[in-house]
Amino acid sequence: MREIVLDTETTGFEPESGDRIVEIGCVELVNHVATGEVYHQYINPERSMPQGAFEVHGLGDDFLKDHPVFAQVGQAFLDFIGDAKLVIHNAAFDMKFLNAELDGMGLARLPMDRTVDTLAIARSKFPGSPASLDALCRRFGIDNGSRTKHGALLDSELLAEVYLELIGGRQPTMSLTAEAGRDDARSGPWTPMPRPTPLAPRLTEAEAARHAAFIDALGDDALWRR
Repeated sequence: MREIVLDTETTGFEPESGDRIVEIGCVELVNHVATGEVYHQYINPERSMPQGAFEVHGLGDDFLKDHPVFAQVGQAFLDFIGDAKLVIHNAAFDMKFLNAELDGMGLARLPMDRTVDTLAIARSKFPGSPASLDALCRRFGIDNGSRTKHGALLDSELLAEVYLELIGGRQPTMSLTAEAGRDDARSGPWTPMPRPTPLAPRLTEAEAARHAAFIDALGDDALWRR
């Protein structure tokens, strides 16, 4: 099972008002394990950056002007996500921006039923409690000390950890690493391997002798003799 944890940064709140995406960050999970594969792209929004948005993510006009516009990277983004489920915090926000950008390229929209909204999951599991990414990091003891400003890739990496906690704890499949590689991770559910050194018996000799005496007292038809 392949999933993409995704986040964007934008110039504002409404693509219909001319706001654009300025950064996309994606983290790949396979069977709920981060593979190390990421997609990260800064994007020239072809407009000036409002001060309020700059204070959120710190991406200004001088920095973004030398990066490609969305039309130059949109297909690479689609190629990376493929047909995977998209794990997004407040999915409606990111999806309306992504689909507005894809509309501008004449490409098919991404359907909402492809998304897993971690904000909705958090609100369902912890009704009445703060459900921001920072609040969830605090709840689950995830270190977000490097998050002095919003950043799409960093936020995706943090969200990947939060997501695994929301669905039942880190590494719910018991596949504790992805070091075997992406192909192995996709091959099927985790199965245990034989221990290289068997565990020592926990039954003492005295306990074994008492059990044997108990069986003898039950006669030849005892269940343990079958």
